Amino acid sequence: MSEIRFFVSATEQQTNRILDLMSFEFGEEDFAIATTEVDEKNDVWEASIYLMIEDEGDVLPRVQSALSEEFADLPVQREVIPDIDWIAKSLEGLTPVRAGRFLVHGSHDRDKVQVNDLAIEIDAGQAFGTGHHGTTAGCLEMIDSVVRSRKIRNALDLGTGSGVLAIAVRKLLPVPVLATDIDPIAVRVAAENGIRNGVPNGIEFRTAPGFHSTAFSKYGPFDLIIANILARPLMKMAPQLVNHLAPGGSVILSGILASQRWKVIAAYNGAGLKHVRTIWRNGWVTIHLQ
Repeated sequence: MSEIRFFVSATEQQTNRILDLMSFEFGEEDFAIATTEVDEKNDVWEASIYLMIEDEGDVLPRVQSALSEEFADLPVQREVIPDIDWIAKSLEGLTPVRAGRFLVHGSHDRDKVQVNDLAIEIDAGQAFGTGHHGTTAGCLEMIDSVVRSRKIRNALDLGTGSGVLAIAVRKLLPVPVLATDIDPIAVRVAAENGIRNGVPNGIEFRTAPGFHSTAFSKYGPFDLIIANILARPLMKMAPQLVNHLAPGGSVILSGILASQRWKVIAAYNGAGLKHVRTIWRNGWVTIHLQ
């Protein structure tokens, strides 16, 4: 089955509003909705909704209706997504990565696991998070540190991707973990990775755009929230994220370039959190706040 996207080209401010309108229209349905920067100099962005081709007859008129009042002059464009697993192709042959007590490895490197390693097996696939990116490795190291020093009764992995961070928490602690992503394919892959890593129970995998899902109120508030996304959406969601944090809880944020760290910290200071520690890896930072 082919995947397509409907998208609208506009300014950053406009696409942020379009994202809100489409999130409101499609609620908790299993459609990925996102904004992407196309041309920074000329402020060109795209707001997209991803779907299977058999759903387009239902989805297109709903997108047009949602945008008709404020953005009737912006055409809704259509693109067929190539059926190529570019992530898997680009990550072939990756070597194991150590972060804290964790060793993240592919199935071809099981022989590299040592006695005291907390091993997480993630093959290159259709979701972000193999441990090789500085943000994922930084999060794993920070999770190890935070769990050692604070009592954690439950956790949220927001934007779970491959599920590696949710699996890491569950391997460290026998506590319930909610793992969410806007991409239903990522959620499926993450659940499969949970089974592969011997933690089929204790992690609830859900497709959830933003904080619209009832899963957050059902399983929260959380003692630990991990969000490895990008700086701008992290800043935008700061008040909502903190609303789902238990008193005295910890937040681990990543997907942040070193040059962006002070803006992110300021956003979360404004929401009532204080900075505890920053880890630097390959130009990216992972931030712990409480």
